Amino acid sequence: MSTWATAPTQEKTLTFVLVGNPNCGKSTLFNALTGMRQKVGNYPGVTVEKKVGEFFSLHGQPMQIIDLPGAYSLSPRSPDEAITRDVLLGRLGDMTRPDRIVCVVDASNLERNLFLVTQILDLGVPTMLALNMIDLAQSKGISIDAAALSQELGIPVVACQAHKKIGVTELRQAMSKERLPHPVRRWRLQPEMEKAVNELSARLAEERGEEPSRLFAEALIILVGEKSGNDSELSPPVRQLAQGLRRELEEQGLDCHEAIVASRYQYAQEVCERVVRTGPVGEEDPSDKLDAVLTHPIWGWTIFLGLMSLMFFAIFTLATYPMDWVDGGFGALANAVKKAMPAGDLRDLITDGVIAGVGGVLVFLPQILILFFFIGLLEDTGYMARAAFIMDRIMSRVGLHGKSFIPLLSSYACAIPGIMATRTIENPKDRLVTILVAPLMSCSARLPVYTLMIATLLPAKTVPALQKAGIMMALYVVGTAIAFFFAWLFKKTIMHSETPVLIMELPPYRRPSLRAVAMQMIHRSKLFVKRAGTVILGLSILLWFLAAYPKIDGADASSQLAQSFAGKAGHAIEPLIKPLGFDWKIGIGLIGSFAAREVFVSTMSVVYNVEATDDTSVPLREAMLQEKWPDGSPVFTPLVCVTLMVFYVLAMQCISTVVVVRRETNSWRWPLFQIAYMTGTAYLACLLVYQGGKMLGL
Repeated sequence: MSTWATAPTQEKTLTFVLVGNPNCGKSTLFNALTGMRQKVGNYPGVTVEKKVGEFFSLHGQPMQIIDLPGAYSLSPRSPDEAITRDVLLGRLGDMTRPDRIVCVVDASNLERNLFLVTQILDLGVPTMLALNMIDLAQSKGISIDAAALSQELGIPVVACQAHKKIGVTELRQAMSKERLPHPVRRWRLQPEMEKAVNELSARLAEERGEEPSRLFAEALIILVGEKSGNDSELSPPVRQLAQGLRRELEEQGLDCHEAIVASRYQYAQEVCERVVRTGPVGEEDPSDKLDAVLTHPIWGWTIFLGLMSLMFFAIFTLATYPMDWVDGGFGALANAVKKAMPAGDLRDLITDGVIAGVGGVLVFLPQILILFFFIGLLEDTGYMARAAFIMDRIMSRVGLHGKSFIPLLSSYACAIPGIMATRTIENPKDRLVTILVAPLMSCSARLPVYTLMIATLLPAKTVPALQKAGIMMALYVVGTAIAFFFAWLFKKTIMHSETPVLIMELPPYRRPSLRAVAMQMIHRSKLFVKRAGTVILGLSILLWFLAAYPKIDGADASSQLAQSFAGKAGHAIEPLIKPLGFDWKIGIGLIGSFAAREVFVSTMSVVYNVEATDDTSVPLREAMLQEKWPDGSPVFTPLVCVTLMVFYVLAMQCISTVVVVRRETNSWRWPLFQIAYMTGTAYLACLLVYQGGKMLGL
């Protein structure tokens, strides 16, 4: 490493990007470098999540690092890979080209990973290599000479184990060096192609006033005929030259793309022959042993369903105590405000609007944290890819790719990242079908509604948690089954295409990093709390106002609510929803929840707290159970509770998801279709459930 000299500290913040194949440990390394100094946004103009972290060099210089989506190549087959390429070329929105690149490779699969490395080095940007998972390579009898690899590639190489933070300090030291040489391309094409690419890069250099070597990668992309993100900026002479050179090569019998791929892999193979040593492997790979059980046609399914059952059981047992603490805390806060403030609209706004609305949603945060913990654990151990492999047997029957399962499973936490995760799906029709059915997977926003309705359905405290968990899992199963049904229907009709074959890499099993899982939980919970503190807070205040005004002189609480703006809206839609067993108060909740599903709980809290006086206030579940129709019959019968749960399993109720679908599909056609088919299905299903239940005497 001493060959790269250190210069005086610069004041500017250097921007690094982490690049690597999927499952190379890139995100784990990102977490190890940045710790808690991370923020998540979106790349300019797209909805792909952008993870940015900050840290300081050994000289105290501030540095920024961006974790790019995993990519096998800069010749993109998926939108995620296109984002990675465009960031590296400085072609994405107002993002400038990165100052430096940290290329992360899996030491146990060096030759395959070097294909992407050669593409990165072609960019001419100062680059260093993080040789990750050296422990896994050693377990397979693979030994890599990092110093020799550094000499072969002409860049710094640091061996590391990101999950144990081994080598992270050395990597930070390499990143702290103020000057790094621009990499020099060491692989070569066939002479005819080499000449053509050099001619094209020289023409680009003349127009842009840059070094031809820094434009080699772009010239290669243009010559092959791939879209580079700035094709519209190409001058007619450059475009004509590229077309002419491509035609000449084709006349000589050369396929540009195949020739480039072959040359890169030949170079990677030659490098590996010089730096990699293989020894005897002591015993069978542990991952192979585990896969023999976890991907077994019978035991694999048994374990998968067992894990899902365990997750739902934990949601109803482990979360109970912190939920009671949160609920008690908000109750105590409301009572303290009532004692400290005189009666009036301002006090009612704070207690019945803000505290009841926001508290009614935040009480479910422990359950959502448990959900995120399980999903993070499955991802970090490498089991998520096995789940996709297992589910491919079912996914293929409905015409979907096994890769669609990971976005769908992610949608259990939130449909938004699930929809964004479809960018890894190469086939546009498969990707669109996955987007259309992803919101049917029961996201964490439904948890508050499910929990409230299950508690109302089974109010007795003696009901075992296992029974409640069983109902919860049944709701998830119904949503998943309906999603698969519509995926099959869409693939047979509007998105007809052949069922794709699953080809995916199964990453090695890894010991999970509890720190990484905890960071993911914290990040996702922050988004939930932020939503509760912004969207739900605003809606709670608005709903309180609509439920409390206009004031009717001398009216009791029930009459006041009925004559309010919210009451009038509920009465307006009651004829439409009464065949489902819903009254006008439930109608108010349904209207509010079209902004976000969890708003139903805060809406019910506001609606029923409006009716409560200081000394008659009761828990929301009890207030709902006491609600009566004008004839004295209860509103929230077991059949109505089940019908409401069916509605929330199927209905499309999330403005944020609608916006993301609009941006992902670049059209309002598909989100409007999504709203129509999901809401229509929800209404018809609820009508069948309620009316069928009544006919059966339920």
